[in-house]
Amino acid sequence: QVQLVESGGGLVQAGGSLRLSCAASGGTFTTYDMGWFRQAPGKEREFVAAIRWNTRNTYYADSVKGRFTISRDNAKNTVSLQMNSLKAEDTAVYYCAARTKIIVSPITRAGDYDSWGQGTQVTVNS
Repeated sequence: QVQLVESGGGLVQAGGSLRLSCAASGGTFTTYDMGWFRQAPGKEREFVAAIRWNTRNTYYADSVKGRFTISRDNAKNTVSLQMNSLKAEDTAVYYCAARTKIIVSPITRAGDYDSWGQGTQVTVNS
């Protein structure tokens, strides 16, 4: 079972930047698709970004495309989310997730991720 620990959340003004990191342990990180999801108060958890374990192809929600960048460092077992041009609507708890099984399904689907971090709060003041 892989353990995931997020860091880097905080309070920022609109237009600012934050970088979230997720450290993985206890598994074979290099073979996991990794994703970031977020959940705002009163809303369902939604997909933000993901990166494949083999091709390193990246995927983004339309709402963050061009502003957020996901990356991974397999040597350090970490995945990061660089968030620029932050908006008030980006305010949410951000979760790192791992998809440890090789399955054929959209990488954006939260239900296919089987390991989750505890989440880190991101608050953007307008």
